[in-house]
Amino acid sequence: MRTIDFSPLYRSVVGFDRLADLLDSAAVDSASGYPPYNIERTDENAYRIEIAVAGFRPEELNIEVKENLLTVTGRRTANDEPRRFLHQGLAKRNFERKFQLADYVLVTEAALADGLLSVALKRELPEALKPRRIEIATAQPTLIEAEKAA
Repeated sequence: MRTIDFSPLYRSVVGFDRLADLLDSAAVDSASGYPPYNIERTDENAYRIEIAVAGFRPEELNIEVKENLLTVTGRRTANDEPRRFLHQGLAKRNFERKFQLADYVLVTEAALADGLLSVALKRELPEALKPRRIEIATAQPTLIEAEKAA
């Protein structure tokens, strides 16, 4: 995979160094395809991340949000029962998936059903940042009354 050099960009813009860091970390995170996931837009300001976690129990999964970084980890607990497989095609790997969240995006709920971990997200802008409609005042013309002619 090619690396992208952002140094020419730094000469002409200020404050976008975080964007370059995000792109670099996205390239590193995409190297591992386990576990597979979907990101779905469910509404104008709502999203859902679905992660395939077949075989994981709820107590083996952890969801954490810190400084706009959503981290989902799966850690298998030791199984005391020895098993002999003739074929083992199901992955039993520990994993860690990270998702960079935009400002004002909050995790609202998480659910585990049918081997899919669903994490619901919602963007909640503060009132000060929401668009507002400004009324336009119109000046009323003033009438000059003439005096009665005598």
